[in-house]
Amino acid sequence: MMILKNLTRYIHTTRVPYATEKSALATLRKKTGYTFANCKKALELHNNNLEKAEEWLRQQAQALGWSKATKLEGRQTMQGLIGTSVEGNNGVLVEVNCETDFVARNAEFENMVKEATVTCLNYLKNAPSSAHALSKINLDNDQLKSLKTDDGKSLEDKLALMIGSIGENASLKRAVGVKVANGIHLNGYAHPSGKSLGGILLGRIGGLVAVKSINGDNTHIDKVAAGLCQHIVGMAPKNIGKEEDVASPNKEEESSLIRQDYLLDDTLSIKELLDLNQIEVIGFQRFACGETMVAPEEKSLDAVEVCQ
Repeated sequence: MMILKNLTRYIHTTRVPYATEKSALATLRKKTGYTFANCKKALELHNNNLEKAEEWLRQQAQALGWSKATKLEGRQTMQGLIGTSVEGNNGVLVEVNCETDFVARNAEFENMVKEATVTCLNYLKNAPSSAHALSKINLDNDQLKSLKTDDGKSLEDKLALMIGSIGENASLKRAVGVKVANGIHLNGYAHPSGKSLGGILLGRIGGLVAVKSINGDNTHIDKVAAGLCQHIVGMAPKNIGKEEDVASPNKEEESSLIRQDYLLDDTLSIKELLDLNQIEVIGFQRFACGETMVAPEEKSLDAVEVCQ
């Protein structure tokens, strides 16, 4: 009888701590996404202190990420995604690469592209305004890695953490920020379309276009700009082109935007579309995932290319 009473007392006094531990374990797993065993170990090491356990897990994951990133460094990253975002007078394209198309469709990789795009957009918004109609800021791999995210960590740290989780090499390839003056309309597009994370468009190809109304009527400018951006993504023009080029039969038609047939209506050329709507193209930018680039000049984060 004494043994039974002691056993009853033991069960009664240990039920609450066990329930608390189980609740903490469930909370930690849901919050961090790490394994049952790792979360259990973290709680045991820190007396069920959720905050300290979470910090320890992230430190361990970061260390593992850096270790894997070092081992995987050098492996080709030709797949990936372009992140595209426009907010007011600012727009960005960001390319993040990985080894396989399978990982490019992974939610963790997509979130990395989103965070890199948001970080670049925030950097661009804080850059000085320009008196020019359009200015561009180009960022390479090293410059991207040094940018700080909202929680104060660098994109390089976030990338290493993701590499540790997915077990595949990844890289922050490049970004371009486009800042326009008031009165200039910016539009962005990504292909394949339809994938959006918190307002960030994701795709294999991304584009930005800046346009201006010639007569001051902006009634249809958003619709025309959206169609133009889709055309630029699909048809890959090399430059805007000049009026005199249109009249010359000796010019290469496919390289200049205004000489191309409009992708969404082949009865119109781009020049006819622009004339019909009294709209001028100020500039555009297009990124295709994995495309070979000409080596850029060395530039600081403050380096700016401007268009009058």
